[in-house]
Amino acid sequence: MQDSVSEKIAKKQNSQDLTKGNPFVVLLKFSLPLVLSMVFQQMYNIVDSVVAGRFLGKNALAAVGASSPVTVIFIAVASGCSIGGSVIISQLFGRRENARLKSAVYTVLIAVAALSAVFTAAGLLSVKPLLRLLSTPSEIEADSAAYLAVYVWGVPAMFVYNAVTSAFTGLGDSRTPLYLLVFSSLLNIALDILFVTAVNMGVAGLGWATFIAQGLAALIALMLLLLKTRKIEADGAVKPFDFTLLKKITVVAVPSILQQSFVSVGQMCVQSLINGFGADTIGGYAAAMKVSVMAVSCYMTVSSALSSFAGQNIAAGKSDRVKSGLLCGLGIGAVLVAAFVTLFMTLGGTLTSLFVVGDDIDGVIAAGKTFLFVACTGYPLVMVKLCLDGILRGAGDMLSFMISTFSDLVLRVVISFVLAPYLGFMGICLSYPIGWLGGMIVSLAFYLCGRWKNKLKV
Repeated sequence: MQDSVSEKIAKKQNSQDLTKGNPFVVLLKFSLPLVLSMVFQQMYNIVDSVVAGRFLGKNALAAVGASSPVTVIFIAVASGCSIGGSVIISQLFGRRENARLKSAVYTVLIAVAALSAVFTAAGLLSVKPLLRLLSTPSEIEADSAAYLAVYVWGVPAMFVYNAVTSAFTGLGDSRTPLYLLVFSSLLNIALDILFVTAVNMGVAGLGWATFIAQGLAALIALMLLLLKTRKIEADGAVKPFDFTLLKKITVVAVPSILQQSFVSVGQMCVQSLINGFGADTIGGYAAAMKVSVMAVSCYMTVSSALSSFAGQNIAAGKSDRVKSGLLCGLGIGAVLVAAFVTLFMTLGGTLTSLFVVGDDIDGVIAAGKTFLFVACTGYPLVMVKLCLDGILRGAGDMLSFMISTFSDLVLRVVISFVLAPYLGFMGICLSYPIGWLGGMIVSLAFYLCGRWKNKLKV
């Protein structure tokens, strides 16, 4: 009877119970909106770069690109916090513990709001020192600083937005985040063009466009989540802030934050190498990375869907469904890999050329084409790794998750520094597929050993 009532509530709330039905159908219906959401989310950064390169020149494109390692740090922390909340919420949803589920939602929102204030203050004080630390060329440093100064003020909105959309995901609702991202992405595109071409705000206008679009989306998302949470029928007392749940969320969030933060630090180290090759390579790498990140982020989205799937099913005592879910996730990922590899290998130069205009852009296009061609050879490897990581994270095996992630990161950074002096930019490109291979082997070993099956405790 309890399951029947919960199913009716879930359906009414636009939430999806991932513990019932054919795993492939369930996971496909759940993950497809998430993948589409990620595509629209990546449009934020891609449009910023396209508008910068085409309307402001290749130095502006390089300035936005040089800012990316810094912005990714904030995104990493926001995403890590959100993952922690999403995993715990999905587990409580699987157990049908509605009172604790509501407490978890409120706890995540309060904790994220407080943390975002700290990071905003830190960001405002560290923008210029970080750019100098990265050896940002003098001709693009001022534009990079202007873009980042505005971007940092939008950090609270980004944190809240990520927390809210991850809560929707934990509740099995992948459609609401999609609708919100379509809205914010289209608004961001319109404001990018308006502020740069009509208002002549330069690179700072790109930052303001993102600030406004994401701020409105965060506000709307927060109201929708609070309305959704209020409608959930609690089975006990609901705490507005639960320290016990905060500890459990932190256990999952901290490794995810560390994972994504170390990835960001690794990207900063690689960016410092890239900055030594001049504006053309910086611009080409920036453009190619924007395109490549969209592909890898889609694989990460499938990984997040698998985390929710594993969390709900293990919490409901249905661990046998996890293997089927993994195979389905790998199938969905394989289709995405085939599409992106075909696209990037055949049209890598064309895609890079979308970011710049002018007569002196051959170096930018060549660098972008080279990176996309080499990096996409490793897409099957990183897709498999991320799917395996999704199971480990959803099951609560965070130690294995961290080790596999760090092995990938360390390999990529070390290989970049080893090969760059001998192979130049090509050495940096090669570090990606080689690092992903090492990370996949580690993730596969942890999955096959099976210790993740006994890790889940809520």
